[in-house]
Amino acid sequence: MFIHLGGDTVVPKEEVIAILNLKLVNKSDINREFMGLAKEEGFINSIADNAASKSFIITTKKIFLSPISPSTLKKRSKEEIGKNER
Repeated sequence: MFIHLGGDTVVPKEEVIAILNLKLVNKSDINREFMGLAKEEGFINSIADNAASKSFIITTKKIFLSPISPSTLKKRSKEEIGKNER
């Protein structure tokens, strides 16, 4: 199954490691350092401009900044699970 992260971006659910609130990530020094290194290495893919980003999604291949809230993304991932189990 896939999770729609916003815009034209979908990722396989199996590749998602974490879905985090971007505001909370920016409050930690270690997380800011991680984001800086990821940006330097070209791992960050912004779906929307940084001002509109709400979520920070870590996958096995890339890191995405999404305009969709973490709670909505979580609901989407659970909806996909529910559809498969029926």
